[in-house]
Amino acid sequence: MNNKWTRAAIPALLLHCSIGTVYCWSIFSQEISTHIGWSKPAVEWAFSFAIFFLGMSAAFLGRMVEKNIHLSSLVATICFTVGMAGTGFFIWYGGMHKHSVVALVGIYLSYGMIMGIGLGTGYLSPVKTLMLWFEDKKGLATGLAVAGFGAAKAIFSPVMQALQTGLGKNGIYMMFWILAGLFFVMMFTGHLLLKKPDGWVEPVHKDKSEGVWATIKSKPLTNYIGIWLMFYINITCGLAIISQEKMIVKCIGLVAFAAVISSVSAIFNAGGRLGFSAWADHLKDRNTIYKLIFSLSIIFSGLVILTRGIENGEGNLILIILVLGLIFVVNAGYGGGFSNVPTLLHDHYGMGNVSAIHGITLSAWAFAGLSGNQLATWIVNHFGEFKPLKDATGQLVKDATGKVETINPVGYQTVLYATIVLYIVALLLSIFFVRKSGKALAAKEAKIKAKAEAVN
Repeated sequence: MNNKWTRAAIPALLLHCSIGTVYCWSIFSQEISTHIGWSKPAVEWAFSFAIFFLGMSAAFLGRMVEKNIHLSSLVATICFTVGMAGTGFFIWYGGMHKHSVVALVGIYLSYGMIMGIGLGTGYLSPVKTLMLWFEDKKGLATGLAVAGFGAAKAIFSPVMQALQTGLGKNGIYMMFWILAGLFFVMMFTGHLLLKKPDGWVEPVHKDKSEGVWATIKSKPLTNYIGIWLMFYINITCGLAIISQEKMIVKCIGLVAFAAVISSVSAIFNAGGRLGFSAWADHLKDRNTIYKLIFSLSIIFSGLVILTRGIENGEGNLILIILVLGLIFVVNAGYGGGFSNVPTLLHDHYGMGNVSAIHGITLSAWAFAGLSGNQLATWIVNHFGEFKPLKDATGQLVKDATGKVETINPVGYQTVLYATIVLYIVALLLSIFFVRKSGKALAAKEAKIKAKAEAVN
């Protein structure tokens, strides 16, 4: 039982498959809004707060994860499941007291802050352990776990929809209580199983010169700033497009396939996390993966902008393929950006403080969680105009409350102008700011040495 699968891979999947359900937010956000009597934009802040507290808790609690993965995984289990149960309670309370400020603030605190802390500590806890167990395949290992975070949406979205439907008018808050119990079992099992390899001893830092910031400053500070910024931009752009994904799909005439495409995009998200990180194991410089992610995102964004694919896609197969290609590429790159960060940091700064440095880097996720969705929402609300959505038969499409759905193709198209500029900035950062890692330089020196020996 004391091997890399039972002590690292399986517990990592149990933890990440649970906390990854934060990305199922769109499945129930409208139902929460309807149940408690608050507008959807007001309720949406709960998700933004969850991502913010994820990043900030990872940044501030990274040292705790570094020192004690059992404590951090237990904190993650308790905070995530208590936050989920609390969210269910305040939804129930909001149903009894419509337009209640207590209910709305309670959801912010439960889903946003408490669950957010569980997300941050739970995300970090298994990562270094995986890299220690899978010494030669660090990217594959971290990609496997982070893929679980991405795959959670595909796995649990239908479960959540079934619970809401099957439990009737009580479904929205009962769903949270049932899943809180299920996720507690999954995460607590992962907590019990998670263990670093026998014989691994954490380095003892005798003074501040050996600490986290000293490690970061061991290379030019612009190197770390470049990594942080390109990570932030990748998440901001990913969230900006993914948050509008459902409506973009409807703009190009695929109303009936919106749920299926959402599941497929979640598979690309998970596949990008696993595929890009496993691929990076075979590259001399992991930063090459980021250059590839940004280049593909720029190419597909440019094609959709030039063809005005979102505005003109309905009924045009080529444009539909381009728009879907953009959605799938962005999802894959979004996931790949996450899975490659810990191993990229390891290659640049070593294993000693990797959890703490990774935690600080995840603060980029916190700020992107606030800026990505809000950027897209602002653009959609200020450019173009909304019009009624119709299905393939010409009938008006209505939401769960009976209200006619509206779409703004020009607004969604305009979002791409902002994201393509940001992707270009990220590509330039990856080229000019992020230097070659120690691994890449070692490979280059070995190649030069081999050539010299061949000549002699």
